[in-house]
Amino acid sequence: MERVAATSGLEVVEVELRGAGKARMLRIVIDKIHGPTASDSDKLGGVTHEDCANLSREVGTILDVEDVIPGNSYLLEVSSPGLDRKLLRPADYERFTGSKVKLKTRNPVNGNQHFEGRLQNFHEGRLTLEVGASRKKGRPGDGGPQTLEIELANVEKANLVPEI
Repeated sequence: MERVAATSGLEVVEVELRGAGKARMLRIVIDKIHGPTASDSDKLGGVTHEDCANLSREVGTILDVEDVIPGNSYLLEVSSPGLDRKLLRPADYERFTGSKVKLKTRNPVNGNQHFEGRLQNFHEGRLTLEVGASRKKGRPGDGGPQTLEIELANVEKANLVPEI
């Protein structure tokens, strides 16, 4: 799957198989390759409808021929990560440094598990997040922005926050 995507300048971001029996769905989330080898036009654009359709056709054929999903009864969905994309891998945090993110930690950091702020840095498994004034009730006087360091291993879920 990754090799097929890479031949079209795409990367597989996430693969998820849900459901059972005839209600199975294989969801593949793809994005443009955004690395040092990507052209300037690739860095600016996102996944197109055509990208999704082409990859769906190619991967669907391979899955059916190889009988990867036994029973031949599944729905294949190929999509882009969207504006509020999940941050799943260390490379995602590096790529989106400077972006606004919303995250939940496994264990509290400064008494909180929910944060929204700007991802300032990601280095050696630690992210630096600049958060605004706390939105928790009963904590007046927290003032302006503060910087938090959070271990990536402590991040349960993280998404980009669209800035339009």
